[in-house]
Amino acid sequence: MSNLKDKVIFITGASRGIGREIALRCARDGAKIVIAAKTDQPHPKLEGTIHSVAKEVEKAGGSALPILLDVREESMVHEAVAKTVAAFGGIDILINNASAISISPTLETSMKRFDLIFSVNVRGTFLCSQACIPHLKQAKNPHILNLSPPLNMQAKWFKDHLAYTMSKYGMSMCTLGMAEEFQSAGIAVNSLWPRTTIATAAIAFNFPKEILNASRKPSIMADAAYEILIRDSRKTTGNFFIDEDLLKESGIKDFNQYALDPKVPLYTDLFVN
Repeated sequence: MSNLKDKVIFITGASRGIGREIALRCARDGAKIVIAAKTDQPHPKLEGTIHSVAKEVEKAGGSALPILLDVREESMVHEAVAKTVAAFGGIDILINNASAISISPTLETSMKRFDLIFSVNVRGTFLCSQACIPHLKQAKNPHILNLSPPLNMQAKWFKDHLAYTMSKYGMSMCTLGMAEEFQSAGIAVNSLWPRTTIATAAIAFNFPKEILNASRKPSIMADAAYEILIRDSRKTTGNFFIDEDLLKESGIKDFNQYALDPKVPLYTDLFVN
């Protein structure tokens, strides 16, 4: 399969950052994109709404369905899936991109924050997958892609931000388990994670400016995601892909195009050795 024309792609957290970039990359093939995110009104500090991205998707050559969605709300998820199927006739691809971050040690992690990152990262990924799988089973080349890290059970990835690591690894455990569980149905379930930090609002708000400047643009993750989604779902499942390694395999040689500032040495992301 060479492209994503007419594929129905449901992307959580697609109003900005990596989710938006993946939406625009798939739109260039003429895909039907569901922009499912919490921001339907302009945010004072953050760019992008589901409506602004819908316009960009259409301009790029895709069809767009903006849906207000909080992945923590079960009824909203089921409504969003029903709206998608009513509008586009099915679902071919689910991208679990919505994520909450909290780089805090144990004693500084409030239970409110703990509940947020678990309800968005683990529960949201599980719930959206559960809601989409009956439709994915009907699709020709179905994929679930979780934006989560390789499962590296080293204490160093847990000691400084235990709650966050558990929540992101929870997403990766969804990949591990569902890839095996739904292999016979032909549904690919994979994870994708960046080698370096990516210049998104999450990095801008949670890390020093030096790390933002040492990051790559979200387009590297979009190109890597695209590469996974065009592959045969029966032959590409249960993988924990790293963006740079995947793109090197695909023949990309110029990685300077992705650097925010090619003169600044890159900052390696969490969970990557």
